[in-house]
Amino acid sequence: MRVAARIDDNHKIIVHNLRQCGYSVLSLAAVGKGCPDILVGAAGKNILMEIKDGSKSPSRRKLTPEQRTFFSSWAGQAVVVTCLSEALDAVKEAVACG
Repeated sequence: MRVAARIDDNHKIIVHNLRQCGYSVLSLAAVGKGCPDILVGAAGKNILMEIKDGSKSPSRRKLTPEQRTFFSSWAGQAVVVTCLSEALDAVKEAVACG
């Protein structure tokens, strides 16, 4: 049985602001197994985002072993973000690349 997913302190604010910008956001935090925290849809593109808290030390922002495995095997767009501006930049880049 899976224990409740932990989310970083900045998760809710990033999700809220991405939605305010008109993007679709689906929380995947409960999926586990290294799956990134959210799926963002914009202009027909999808991007997976793992949210890490930028206010924490670098050692506390590291990907877990399961997350590293997921990122190394995922063929689609997936990024790690630590703040809203990084999330917005990732969406803009994903939309521009296609």
